[in-house]
Amino acid sequence: MTAFVDAPRPFRRHFVVLAVLALLALVVAAGLKSRQDLVAARARETALREKIAATRERVEALDRRIARLRKDPVLLETLAREELGFVKPGDVVLLYPEPAAGAGATEASGRLTAGAAAPPKP
Repeated sequence: MTAFVDAPRPFRRHFVVLAVLALLALVVAAGLKSRQDLVAARARETALREKIAATRERVEALDRRIARLRKDPVLLETLAREELGFVKPGDVVLLYPEPAAGAGATEASGRLTAGAAAPPKP
């Protein structure tokens, strides 16, 4: 420490200026890093807000569908027939044979179709 005190004045002045410049450079670097972090956080927040809005819209659509299914027995029956393959007593059901491996069939095999002939009982 005595070497610094005994140093000539221009050396001390250069040392102080360099120390201040180094400190300033550190502050600027920290500020830039903080700014980058802030921009990234805001972008993530925007993406999350959009995802939340889309999820809310989907929940509302599902709530409307649930309400409609509770109030509309015709829709419920239609979905049971089309999506689950249910039939009413007295309906005629056709069972299609499984398509060949390379036939490129678009319908699943064995799907029940209303208005088709029912399979004979053994």
